[in-house]
Amino acid sequence: MSFNTLGLSAELLRAVTDQGYTEPTPVQRQAIPVILGGRDILAGAQTGTGKTAGFTLPLLQRLNAAPRSDERRRVRALILTPTRELAAQVEESVRTYGRYLSLSSAVIWALGPPMSVCTQPGCINATVIGSSFQSSARIWPTLLTPALVVE
Repeated sequence: MSFNTLGLSAELLRAVTDQGYTEPTPVQRQAIPVILGGRDILAGAQTGTGKTAGFTLPLLQRLNAAPRSDERRRVRALILTPTRELAAQVEESVRTYGRYLSLSSAVIWALGPPMSVCTQPGCINATVIGSSFQSSARIWPTLLTPALVVE
């Protein structure tokens, strides 16, 4: 099975090909069609099995296909991660796979300097996807700690 059979847009397929991927992993084969269909999914797998691409690819496609709002600061998606490092990796994946879409992304941390390890009890990092503060961008992923989400 190739990525071509999963229903991804030409732009996303181009980005996947640029990364040298030819076949989806088992988690990607199962998750991508479900998410593209608008259904929720809970997946667990070892590190390196393609989970991030398994949810970011269909998320980017759905956001890109959705009607655009004139509201520039409207949040369109929130991705929570347990560490800042993972939040940075997710944001990098959003940028990598979304490079041929008219979308942008950003990272925001709280509870310390960027890239520091979050050791506070209950600390969460997140990616928020929505409109950018820049007028030309159409998506804004942000990585947050739980304190910033609460604030």
